[in-house]
Order: sequence, then C-alpha cells, then structure tokens
Amino acid sequence: MNKLVLANLIHRPMRSIISAAAIAIEVVMIISVAAIFLGQIDGQKIRTNGIGADMIVRPANASFINAVGGAPVPAKNAEAFRKLPHVAIASPVIQNFSLGGGSPEIIYGIDYPSYNALRPFTFIEGGPFQGSDDVIVDDVFAKTGKGFHVGDTIQIQGHKFRICGIVENGKGGRKMVPIQTLGQIMGGSEGKASLFFLKSDNESNQEAIRQEILHTRGLETYQVQTMHEWLSLMTPDHIPGFNIALDVVTVIATLVGFLVIFLSMYTAILERTREIGILKSMGASKTTIVSMVLRESVLMAIVGVALGIASIYAIHSYLDTKFPTLFFEITPEWIIRASIIAFLGTIFGAAYPALMAARKDPIDALSYE
Repeated sequence: MNKLVLANLIHRPMRSIISAAAIAIEVVMIISVAAIFLGQIDGQKIRTNGIGADMIVRPANASFINAVGGAPVPAKNAEAFRKLPHVAIASPVIQNFSLGGGSPEIIYGIDYPSYNALRPFTFIEGGPFQGSDDVIVDDVFAKTGKGFHVGDTIQIQGHKFRICGIVENGKGGRKMVPIQTLGQIMGGSEGKASLFFLKSDNESNQEAIRQEILHTRGLETYQVQTMHEWLSLMTPDHIPGFNIALDVVTVIATLVGFLVIFLSMYTAILERTREIGILKSMGASKTTIVSMVLRESVLMAIVGVALGIASIYAIHSYLDTKFPTLFFEITPEWIIRASIIAFLGTIFGAAYPALMAARKDPIDALSYE
C-alpha cells in the first residue's frame, strides 16, 4: 500500500509539488507572523532591561507600552525623584514612536549624564553628545544599509543629526538624541518627558521607593513599576490586538492549506475513479481506500511542513542580513503549533475526498470514462 501511495504522488508530480508548497506557505505564514510579533516584544524587553534601571515611573493613565502616550510631564520632576530616600539615580526620557525609513522604531530622547549613570554606554566608536544635533546609535543600526560611522549624517523625523557615537546594542533605543532636541522636534514637548527611569540604592528598597513616591505631594498620581513588573506585562496576552492578529493569520493560513489539499485530493479521486474501481473489485475495503488517500495527504503534509520550516530559517537568515534591526524570533512552540495546524488542516481537507472514494460503487467506477 505504501508503494502505491508513493507511486501515486510521483505519477502526478506537479499536483504533489503544488500541494506540498501550499502547506509550506501555510507553515511559513503562521511562524513568520508570530516571529515578527514576538520579536518586537522580546526585543523591546531586552533593550529596556539593558538600560540598567530598577524602576519605571510613568504619568497617570499612561500605557505600559513604550512610546505610547507622548511626553506629557515636566522633565524637571526628575529632581524631585532624586531627593527621595533610596533613589540613587533618576533619568527623564522621551520615547517617540516613528516610522522613519518605513520601519517602526522608538526614538529615545535622553539626558545623557543621568541615563549613562544607570548603566554606562560601551562605545565602539566615537563618544557622548557634543551638540544638540548629535545622535548616538547602536552597532545593530550602524550595520544597516551600507553601514554608518561617526560623523555621518542621518535624518530622524525630518531633522538632520550627526552620529557622534556608536555603542553596543541593548541599552534602550537604537537611536538616542538629546531630550531637549527631541522635545522640540515633537512640538510643544520642550522640557517634557514620557517617563523616568530610577535606580535604587538597593533592590530591597524598591517597595519603599514606591511608597515614597505615592505619598509625596505632586507625585502621588504617577504609576510606579519595578522592572520585573514591567517585564511581566510585556507578553502577548497584555498587548492589545496581538492574539487577535495571530488568530486571524492562523485561520487564513489554515483555510489556504485546507482548500488546496481538498481540491488536490478531490481532483485526484476523479482522475483515479477507474483505479479505485479496480482496487475495490480486487477486495479492497472502504477502510483501505480511505487509508490510501489519507496516507497520500499525510505524506504531502510531512514534505510541506519540512519545506516550510526550512524556508522560515532561510527567511530568518535573509532578514538578519538585510534588516538587522528587525528582531525575528523563531520559537519551538510556534514551530510545533504551526506543524500541528498544518497536519490537522491536511487531514480534514482530505477527509471528504477519501470518504467519497470509499463510497464509489466498483461497477460504476470500472465503467467510468
């Protein structure tokens, strides 16, 4: 039976190749969307955690998602935080979402002395800001395009900046400019901040700092989170629309795979009506016929899933070279999930054609032209 299944697939190579390719596309669609979404979340978590802060303080009603909410509070409030017991460092930051160059990014406006104090920059080339139109970029961004070096000029939201330093990645944004300059570019945000990063004198005093802020007049409305609390919120379940988007893509991909397999096997049954009649006249049971059709489908699914997984790693390699700033995270969980979905879609897609083949009358099948 296995030889017959393999012979049927080889006898119609184009149909088999198209079916396997459709399953591969289904797998690639599911994994790639999850990889991009998860990559953005985990990339943001890694870079924010690398800033060196213990706590994040945001205005009342601000979203926990970075760069959402503008710059609504006075940056000078950092002085009030610094005066609190147990606060070693307080750094005001503007985070501004941008679609510069066609890809989403978060521009950081920083107060260099306090931001660097949280965890010192590791400069690969150049050094700190020398003027208001300077920008510090990380080594990942510096590798994009034809490459960037200290002294080169780049545009950020229509404003020209000179690269003054290139640092190791993982410390907040990929592009960091003086906080005053970014506030001016945003319009009406001079002297403002989006949030404050705090470093405690001791991690055991974080709860004490929270209570100090909440009981200080003028600061009591701020949201106070430890870095651990913030990291715990950066999951798909807490990101608006994240799971919905993944579910929509997964359903669409599953339907594509289902329909291709359904049409493929339905056409195959029509083409092999006489062959099925011969098998049934030789004593093949309905179970045997159904098993033959499903085995063909499963074999195509195995090839398609393998091709899809190989393709997703090829895509990852290409994106890593072409777009190094895009964090494309392939996880075993989503590989397994996409594979299971592809196999189930294949089996259900082949189920009706298999039953149709099993119900064929051998006499009618043998007389079929």
